[in-house]
Amino acid sequence: MRLIAAFMVTVACTLSVHAQSSDKAASGLAQAANGSAQQVTEASQTGAPKKAAAKKKRAPFKWVNPLPAFRVPGLKHRTFQSPSMGLDVGYVILLPAGYERAKIRYPVVYYLHGGRPGSESKSHRLADPIQKLMKSAAIAPAIYVFVNGGPVSHYNIPGDDNAQGASVFINELIPHIDSTYRTIPNRSGRGLEGFSQGGRGTMRLALRHPDVFCSAAAGGGGYETEKRISDSGGFESPNLKFGQGDNSWDLARAYAGRKDGPRVSFMIYVGTKGFNYENNLDYMRFLAELGIDFERIVVPGVPHSAGGIYAKAAERIMRFHASNFNKANTR
Repeated sequence: MRLIAAFMVTVACTLSVHAQSSDKAASGLAQAANGSAQQVTEASQTGAPKKAAAKKKRAPFKWVNPLPAFRVPGLKHRTFQSPSMGLDVGYVILLPAGYERAKIRYPVVYYLHGGRPGSESKSHRLADPIQKLMKSAAIAPAIYVFVNGGPVSHYNIPGDDNAQGASVFINELIPHIDSTYRTIPNRSGRGLEGFSQGGRGTMRLALRHPDVFCSAAAGGGGYETEKRISDSGGFESPNLKFGQGDNSWDLARAYAGRKDGPRVSFMIYVGTKGFNYENNLDYMRFLAELGIDFERIVVPGVPHSAGGIYAKAAERIMRFHASNFNKANTR
């Protein structure tokens, strides 16, 4: 009887160990599945997988995000009240050297940040090379405005009055800038630029609003995701749907089909080590097939980094805008 009892205890312990192991394995699989799902969601929203970012909790969205401690002459954080939302919206503005003393009007480059959700302070570090190049490289001075793209960066979300990032920018921020600063208040003095999510936004908004901008430089955009939105009737993911045709593929087709109206000077730039490199090449081929002219910059060895590309190609990008402003103002 003692032997039988001992045997039964051993079996019970063994089964218990196996059950615990199975429970742990199941738990691990569930966690892995949840993690994979989260990574897929991140990838669908950014155009590429980000394993480290999948575990990082996103900061809550805010319409006002003050600058961190960062000293660049002429760089300031400001706000305006949104007429549509009745609340303050932040922006960061870089005024060129001599702005306070001069009486002239300046063109404006609006810069759209990457990532989600929106924050006007995300791309502030680009202000340093921009300001330095305007001085050292004799590039015609311009005002740079860093935009808050809203809860889902640079998109309007149908049915959500407080998530109209694109409309707040086009219909509210731009008129505020023109009424507050000495700008050239028409398309001949407005450029658009952005990287990653901001690159996607640059193409969408410039294609949709050629009457607002004369120059657009789109960096590292996730055009594979934009194509999926086009092919799926507006769905970026199962829980995120945009308005019909609100993507860089459908808008390019509509822009190419216009018989008259103003034309935007486009630039597409990307690093060869960036995860959006191949789909940028695909999108360039698509634009070429549609007959849409653009300038291209492919930066060897640079990853998905706005700062990395600016380290090698900032002067060329800035001269692109300056040249377009000059052409638009002399027509």
